[in-house]
Amino acid sequence: MNRKVTVFGAGFVGATTAQRLVEKQLADVTMIDIVEGLPQGKALDMMESACLEGFDAKVTGSNNPADCTNSDIVVITSGVARKPGMSRDDLLKINAGIVSQVCDAIKTNAPNAIVIVVSNPLDVMTYLAGIKTGFAKNKVMGMAGVLDSARFRCFIAMELGVSMRDVDAMVLGGHGDDMVPLVRYATVAGIKVEDLIPQDRLDAMVTRTRTGGIEIVNLLKTGSAYYAPSSSVVEMVRSILHDEKRVLPVAAWCTGQYGVQDMFVGVPAVLGKNGVEKIIELKLTNDELAQLKKSAAHVLENVKKLNL
Repeated sequence: MNRKVTVFGAGFVGATTAQRLVEKQLADVTMIDIVEGLPQGKALDMMESACLEGFDAKVTGSNNPADCTNSDIVVITSGVARKPGMSRDDLLKINAGIVSQVCDAIKTNAPNAIVIVVSNPLDVMTYLAGIKTGFAKNKVMGMAGVLDSARFRCFIAMELGVSMRDVDAMVLGGHGDDMVPLVRYATVAGIKVEDLIPQDRLDAMVTRTRTGGIEIVNLLKTGSAYYAPSSSVVEMVRSILHDEKRVLPVAAWCTGQYGVQDMFVGVPAVLGKNGVEKIIELKLTNDELAQLKKSAAHVLENVKKLNL
């Protein structure tokens, strides 16, 4: 294939992302990790499934960051995963060092790439990537809203016993406990969920969406989510590589939209071949807008801890 995606990190999120990308024939994939043999072994295992799964895309493993050269897209999953009792913010200093090194490699070897950040705390690491790479801000984004929205959609579908394909919903704000699920904009086959689900149940689903990540961490005990996060990355990659112009909630650089200035935060954006091509400004209530600004302020609070 003539498209290349590099995934930094061959852990559960990185490897599953690579697997989904090649199985869907979206691009050839290079997985890079510091652990010797890990990306090579997983890549070989995936390639040995190609004849069975019916894909011709190639996946290779490497321990050399320079092998991200000529990438169309670079996905950053590198870093330490959460453990029970940890918040995403607890990972700030540890993952900042790791992501900084990855960004140096991207800047040097893949200066034309679009960067998708997955490492936590996601919005802060996306800000770090934007500064460290020096790339145009439309070419750097974070995967958060797609995942959080998918969780919200899942809970709505399970509550109503309907197909998940018929549920649309959107979550804005930072990827944390103060994210903003927009109940007013959630629908099932065009029907407002407020007309289908009692308010107390909707409130419970909003809370569950906000704590969806730690719910899985507490169940797994030794890791964090990776199936839904990897699918969320692939949704973004597909829209960019195919220039689909999908409207997806991502951590994008805001320049005054929603009253947020010079900050990466989760907002609806049009994703195409140029990355974030446009931010969609929804008509929010005063309460929704206040929640979004509060979430952005929390991101800024943590960004300041980086002392950039």
